[in-house]
Amino acid sequence: MEHKLRMQIKETVREILEESDMETTTEHQIRRLASNKLDLDLDKSEYKAYVRHVVNSYLEEQKAKQEDDEEETGKQEQEYDDEGNLVICRLSAKRKVTIQNFRGANLVSIREYYYDGGAERPTAKGISLNEEQWSALRKNIPAIEKAVKDMQDRDI
Repeated sequence: MEHKLRMQIKETVREILEESDMETTTEHQIRRLASNKLDLDLDKSEYKAYVRHVVNSYLEEQKAKQEDDEEETGKQEQEYDDEGNLVICRLSAKRKVTIQNFRGANLVSIREYYYDGGAERPTAKGISLNEEQWSALRKNIPAIEKAVKDMQDRDI
């Protein structure tokens, strides 16, 4: 794909992303809107991977910007779930990362939740890592990120 076309796709996709509701908009919708604007079928594999790369880059930038804003304000309040566990972050409407103490062991829990009578309850879908497992995962995050990036670069 030539440089000029790459830049047109990137600018168009980013423009659409800026105007979109990121909670409800899908990558497919972004591709469809950009395809219409550019009069080009971005569902073809050579373009599809590049659009995914642009979308992911944009989302990473927005996340970093949000984290910077939270650090600047210093008003990041701690949230606790219905069981008293500290909620570190919400990965989606149904998934979150919590810190909990179970039988005297501190655990990092990444789990799906459901609502039962207005209360949020954990499902069996997820994983709880003890301190040793969490440490091993943290040490390997750079390798995981590199593998994901390499995989994305192969798709481009």
